[in-house]
Amino acid sequence: MKALVYHGPGQRGWDTVDDPKIIDATDAIVRIDTSTICGSDLHILKGDVPETLPGTILGHEAVGTVLETGPAVQSVAPGDRVLLSCVSACGRCRYCKEGHYGQCLGGGGWIFGHTINGVQAEFARVPFADNSVYKFPATLGDEQVLFLADILPTAFEVGVLNGAISPGDVVAIVGAGPVGLSAILTAALYTPGRIVAIDLADTRLESALRFGADITINNGREDAVALVMELTDGLGADVALEAVGVPQTFELATELIRPGGRVANIGVHGKPAMLHLETLWTRDVTITTGLVDTFSIPQLLRLIADGRLDPSLFATHHYALEDTMTAYDTFADAANTGALKVVLQGAQRPNADEQHAGALAAH
Repeated sequence: MKALVYHGPGQRGWDTVDDPKIIDATDAIVRIDTSTICGSDLHILKGDVPETLPGTILGHEAVGTVLETGPAVQSVAPGDRVLLSCVSACGRCRYCKEGHYGQCLGGGGWIFGHTINGVQAEFARVPFADNSVYKFPATLGDEQVLFLADILPTAFEVGVLNGAISPGDVVAIVGAGPVGLSAILTAALYTPGRIVAIDLADTRLESALRFGADITINNGREDAVALVMELTDGLGADVALEAVGVPQTFELATELIRPGGRVANIGVHGKPAMLHLETLWTRDVTITTGLVDTFSIPQLLRLIADGRLDPSLFATHHYALEDTMTAYDTFADAANTGALKVVLQGAQRPNADEQHAGALAAH
């Protein structure tokens, strides 16, 4: 099969690799029908994630069709259309039993495209299939479901829920990329008083308004702190969400917050960020961090099915799967291309399943 393979910092290739096969009884083999690229993939390519070894297939967000299951799998069967979660769950360890799947001790957590082969490929092996994939209604299209794999639950759980957004709150969201826009979309479920989006790119701020932001600030030419203070009678935002993952945006989030407020860090950080305790320690500020657990996928899926959320807004660019290299260039240059999420569409050839079955028999 063909797949997007990481070859070390700054290096990637569209390579021919072995088809996946069942290794454990809880595995499933899934044909990848639709996938996408995440900012975390760009962090890996920069060398920010040393656990990802050269030779790893990237990607952790996909929708596909089950082709084969291990003997222990009971909840899905060949032919089922499924969402592949970015977080896998063994279902047995302490953290899985608490719903903290991102901290799984049994071999799960964020493993796709990180510590095992991912889903930017024609086929993928899915560990712990009973706990880690989600069947969805036939009435929903791939693009309505695809972004539940990562960005929507990440923003909702690590941002909105950790930040404890309440009705009437002033919410400042630093970063209007896909995760920041997801935070805007899901924060609106809690009827905040104002959602303020802050970014350096006017194109992303325009997107923020389409996704539900009330106010936008370009902090490349405007003083974000001063404007938020003016909006809040000098107090600061009730909740600040950091959705970029660089030191400057984390520090900005802590400057925007009011005494007694809450800073929820969502961004993936590859470098240390300064924590200014000398100014924060007297202000009763709560700071949270987190890796998405994806426990909210069923809830968000119901909201999409009921027409309360429309994630298809994220799909700005479409590519055939074999054009993944070009799609990476587009996504990495989002400031100029206007890309929010690129959608990689598998060929879904009529004989693809038979070809894969033949490859499995050859093993």
